[in-house]
Amino acid sequence: MPYTFKIDHLNIHESYFKGKVEFRGDDYTINIQDERRGKVLKLPFALEKKKKVLVRFSGPNDIAVEDFLPFEGESEWVEVDSDQITFFIADHQDQFDTLEIIDDFSEA
Repeated sequence: MPYTFKIDHLNIHESYFKGKVEFRGDDYTINIQDERRGKVLKLPFALEKKKKVLVRFSGPNDIAVEDFLPFEGESEWVEVDSDQITFFIADHQDQFDTLEIIDDFSEA
């Protein structure tokens, strides 16, 4: 079962994006940046399986970008460190409305 976040907005800064997402009625800050720390995913809650998960950003008009990232634990923010995702979002700014975290590939 994917964890689906609604993207409220993403603002570009010098080398990263910061914005707000909503998940199950709660609002969280999101930070998307390159792989300075390596590939990283941190969430405001724990995942049952601490392994690589599929992180997918999508929007209307069939636009999407995804990457496999290791879940690195809990944080107050949603943190996504991926060159592939960061650079694609930079080229397609304001076109994304959904973030999915998929940790069970038996259904995917």
